[in-house]
Amino acid sequence: MLLEVKDIHVYYGAIHALQGISFQVNEGEIVTLIGANGAGKSTSLNTISGILHPRTGGVSFRGHDITLTPAEEIVRLGICQSPEGRKIFAPLTVMENLEMGAYTRKDRGEISRGIERVFKSFPRLKERQNQLGGTLSGGEQQMLAMGRALMSQPTLLLLDEPSMGLSPILVEEIFNIIQEINSEGTSILLVEQNAQMALSVAHRGYVLETGQIVLEGASNALLDNPQVHEAYLGGH
Repeated sequence: MLLEVKDIHVYYGAIHALQGISFQVNEGEIVTLIGANGAGKSTSLNTISGILHPRTGGVSFRGHDITLTPAEEIVRLGICQSPEGRKIFAPLTVMENLEMGAYTRKDRGEISRGIERVFKSFPRLKERQNQLGGTLSGGEQQMLAMGRALMSQPTLLLLDEPSMGLSPILVEEIFNIIQEINSEGTSILLVEQNAQMALSVAHRGYVLETGQIVLEGASNALLDNPQVHEAYLGGH
């Protein structure tokens, strides 16, 4: 097991945001967390990446407890997050944004190989490498956020709402790239409002409702589940 989240309780002040959730990601998997806005999906990712700490419960990565590990150390261990809303560095060029993603790496050759890998997955970023991040389209900014996260060479990539605000054709492109990244050996934990797309690329999924996991299973089983259909797939 690559990642294990065990019975975590997370609070924002008095608000009990995660109420004892547990889930796993195995080596080589794409696992998705789906649910409505405010269900606790982003909170789960932020807890894994060390931005938030649970009051009780734990997170372990490759068998080691990382529950209270600082966020920058978690990146060094091999977990990196592409955040909701992209949060690229608008005044920096595409290339500078990518180099920021490699801040934990010291080997220049390794950084160059990382950039080549990102440009192979996202050819559009190569074309725009000298352009300022803030002048990119929404889809290109999403590609840049994912590329920047890949620069740390993560074993586990956390993706928070990668399709948000994108046109259907770009959503398809982003999800194809997610599958490609996974096929090259990176495990992925995907948080996504577009449940249909998320379940179509993931191996397994968990459904969150108000801070609790209410359903879990293989993606195809969740796609066929009437409850999931009703709530997240438009009831068709």
